[in-house]
Amino acid sequence: MSLIIDITVAFWSTFVAMAPYLLFGFSMAGGLSVLISPATVERHLGGARAGSVIRASLFGVPLPLCSCSVIPVSMSLRRHGAGRGATMAFLLSTPQTGVDSIMVTYALLGPVMAVFRPLAAFVTGIVGGLIANGVAGDETEGSSEEDAACKESCCCEPGKPRSRLVRALHHGFVTLPGDVGRSMLLGVAIAAAISIFVPESLLTKHLSGGLFSMVAMLLFGIPVYVCATASVPIAAALIAKGVSPGAALVFLMTGPATNGAGIAAVWKSMGHRTAIVYLATTAMTALLAGLLLDRFLVTSGSVLEHCPKEALPAWLHTLLAVFLLAILIAPSVRRIVPRTAPDA
Repeated sequence: MSLIIDITVAFWSTFVAMAPYLLFGFSMAGGLSVLISPATVERHLGGARAGSVIRASLFGVPLPLCSCSVIPVSMSLRRHGAGRGATMAFLLSTPQTGVDSIMVTYALLGPVMAVFRPLAAFVTGIVGGLIANGVAGDETEGSSEEDAACKESCCCEPGKPRSRLVRALHHGFVTLPGDVGRSMLLGVAIAAAISIFVPESLLTKHLSGGLFSMVAMLLFGIPVYVCATASVPIAAALIAKGVSPGAALVFLMTGPATNGAGIAAVWKSMGHRTAIVYLATTAMTALLAGLLLDRFLVTSGSVLEHCPKEALPAWLHTLLAVFLLAILIAPSVRRIVPRTAPDA
């Protein structure tokens, strides 16, 4: 029983710390969703120039797209005239971060990581896009039925309210929580389990810094999909147990950026050479970013630290955490209730 209590306390402590920042991120994402539409993005990313690649990566860093929509929207960009490199840049930078995950990163890992992480995502998109333009050549492209199905099933919102304010609130506090809710709660639960079960000496001995720790996190992050926001509490727990910040950054970049669905979609719709660029760019930039972050922290004397909960009263932190928990579990409740409700 005491073990369950310890895990629950660790879970709630992390959840309370991130609640105000995640809710603020949701509100910002909702606003961006009505200010920057995928159609607007498509109009600015045509051609194979370096400028298109840079704009695509810049668009992708804050853009509030649900995790399932990154792939179909990227393929839509391509079908509507975006260059191959611009499409690759958007596909690489978008899933790694977003306004909500930046706020949670600031809350749990401090300002250094909150700045470094989106910069790394931006650079990853540019590097991958430029390489894709240079090496893909005339590779045959196909279409992805899976992308279309995903776009129809979870990325379109028929019957959206006309009011921009209502649409922004709906996207920020209904659509996004529905997309990341379960993975967010799972990520916090994993972080709590790490803090309780993983001995600090184990990770300090093997993953406290250096290239080996980066490669280990790379091999862990590439096959394991976790959304950009849910990956933050896991990374915070790993750092608390002795994993170097650079190695944690490798996980923060590769976990959200690479997964089976993304690799399959790129392979099918843009060709195998582009898919190889997608994987290689993510791996190499993640390793370099991790090494650079560790070197920066050592030479500057900076440390990673979360923002103090005292910035807001304790009761308000708790109230916001309860509200956040409610909107994260609401989609699951809505899915369950109709199945159990009696037929009219």
